[in-house]
Amino acid sequence: MGLDLVLLRTAVRILLLLPERIRRLIAGSPRTHEGQVLDLDAQMLARLRQLTGRTLDNGGPRQARAEMRRGALTVAGRAIALAGEHDALVAGADGPLRARRYVPHNASEAGPLILYFHGGGWVLGDIETHAAPCRALAQAAGLPVISVDYRLAPEHPFPAPVDDAFAAFCDVVARADEFGVDPELLVVAGDSAGGHLAAMVAQRATAAGVRGPAAQVLIYPVCDLTKTYPSELAFADGLLLTKADMDWFTEHFLEREDQRREASPLHGELAGLPPALVLTAGFDPLRDEGEAYAEALREAGVEVILRRYDTQTHGFFNTLGVGFAAHEAIGEVAGVLRAWGLDVRSGRVTATR
Repeated sequence: MGLDLVLLRTAVRILLLLPERIRRLIAGSPRTHEGQVLDLDAQMLARLRQLTGRTLDNGGPRQARAEMRRGALTVAGRAIALAGEHDALVAGADGPLRARRYVPHNASEAGPLILYFHGGGWVLGDIETHAAPCRALAQAAGLPVISVDYRLAPEHPFPAPVDDAFAAFCDVVARADEFGVDPELLVVAGDSAGGHLAAMVAQRATAAGVRGPAAQVLIYPVCDLTKTYPSELAFADGLLLTKADMDWFTEHFLEREDQRREASPLHGELAGLPPALVLTAGFDPLRDEGEAYAEALREAGVEVILRRYDTQTHGFFNTLGVGFAAHEAIGEVAGVLRAWGLDVRSGRVTATR
């Protein structure tokens, strides 16, 4: 870890430990919407981003990727010690993809496994930026997690990230014995653009008749690229994800306007999909489309649990070193998977749907 990153992490920790009165002065007046108040620490982080003056188009994708890695490490908190972390390769649509397997203590030899796709607008993010939530999820759920480095736009625009995610899913199913997973008990999960990929994988797998997934965990997912929702306008500026950011990501992800519907899970075939846990944030531009997708799944007869974290903003799932919301959300994911029978017990486990 470079000296500049150590100094940045130290500065953020000091700021977050300041008395509430001082933090409020830095963050600015409380931001409210529909009777809810934005979490102070979330507003502080957003304010710090504003003070840097950085926008995604300042330096292009390469610089934005480096900044996301630095920012992710700043808010990740202390690393959780697991039974093991193993780098691996899984199949992509056009060659092998880097992956990492997080193994908790007392993991089952042939039980459920979580296949995780990172967020970052299909342009940013990698295994390292999402190592902290993957470790925490493995520990809380007691299940192995495989995080996949799919190809990124604009070098590899739609449908390449979706194709990679589905190819990785099929490869893990095919190599179930090697990865120590029951192929019937594979969970797909992801945040933001990764939630979009998890939703698309669930749809493709169901349409193709591939075994699994047993469940899908969609954390403030991108679900509809065909329209602008009220939350996108209500939270267009001043937060960790802005409307300008979303437009920048979409411009890099899609090469043509006529791809918007094809790339939107909300407009796919929803009947027969596995149970879904959908988490949204109250101050997130993506809030409304994630909740619209949950409602559409319900109308299609899919079992859905929808949970809105009212005081949080986009990206909170990664902020394990800031406040308690990320820990609460990861605990909730683990609890729902247990309720669905996707946990480690004595002997072989089965999913109860």
